[in-house]
Amino acid sequence: QVQLVESGGGLVQAGGSLRLSCAASGRTFSSYTIGWFRQAPGKEREFVAAIMWGGGGTYYADSVKGRFTVSRDNAKNTAALQMNSLKPEDTAVYYCAAGSGLPTVVRGYVYWGQGTQVTVSS
Repeated sequence: QVQLVESGGGLVQAGGSLRLSCAASGRTFSSYTIGWFRQAPGKEREFVAAIMWGGGGTYYADSVKGRFTVSRDNAKNTAALQMNSLKPEDTAVYYCAAGSGLPTVVRGYVYWGQGTQVTVSS
């Protein structure tokens, strides 16, 4: 069992940066892929980024590649999403998730956080 809690969301101007954190409980955190997803009003939840259990492999949606960086610290049971050059279209609720399936799809994850709001003003 893994419980996830996101933090770090907020309001930022276009071009700014935010760093989201995901704190996990459970001794098996290091064995899971950690993914970040987002959901804007009226839209489906979409993949943003993921990092494999050992930290050796990362995946990014094309829309965030080069702007966002995903990382994890297994010793601290935490993961992070550094978001730079933010755009208004990045506005959404951001979720971290843990799982062992395909890293770029919602169904690849079992455990989900409650989400944190990111709003980018133009």
